[in-house]
Amino acid sequence: MIRRAVFLDRDGVINRAKVINGKPHPPSCLAELEILSDVPEALHALHKADFRLIVVTNQPDVARGAQRRQEVEAIHKALFELLPLDEIRVCYHDDADCCHCRKPKPGLLFEAASMAHLDLTSCFMVGDRYRDIEAGQAAGCKTVFIDYGYDEKQPTTYSIKVKSLGQAAQWICAYQGEREWTQSKI
Repeated sequence: MIRRAVFLDRDGVINRAKVINGKPHPPSCLAELEILSDVPEALHALHKADFRLIVVTNQPDVARGAQRRQEVEAIHKALFELLPLDEIRVCYHDDADCCHCRKPKPGLLFEAASMAHLDLTSCFMVGDRYRDIEAGQAAGCKTVFIDYGYDEKQPTTYSIKVKSLGQAAQWICAYQGEREWTQSKI
């Protein structure tokens, strides 16, 4: 059986990002965490379709001294308690650190794929920023861009553009079902 996953960015995909001057920012503490309304249903549908659900998130505010690692971990603990997530992988580095795990580099996806024996060509990356989409593409995944119209660099190519994780989950499940149906006819 092919091991597959849906990789999910956190802020703007799972929970509401705080948009300041057209740019998204993470919640600074657990009290600010707001899971987007269609996320639980979307994740349950993906989980039911036998996808591993892996959050891959950049949290550079820790390296910048603007947020404590304990706050990020408290948010992740709450997400695990509320949602059917299999794993959360975090890059705490800033751009200047030039690490392999900070999106748009695909290190977090490669690490997760290695640990869970995933076929990355059967996986999807869902994100709301160019960094997410480029990481997914570099890893060989199909990419789903949730477009909020942020005032920043936008991805130029992706598999599909949607408005929410709910729409992304519908497309992924339909895409996967169509692919399996087509392969069974070959």
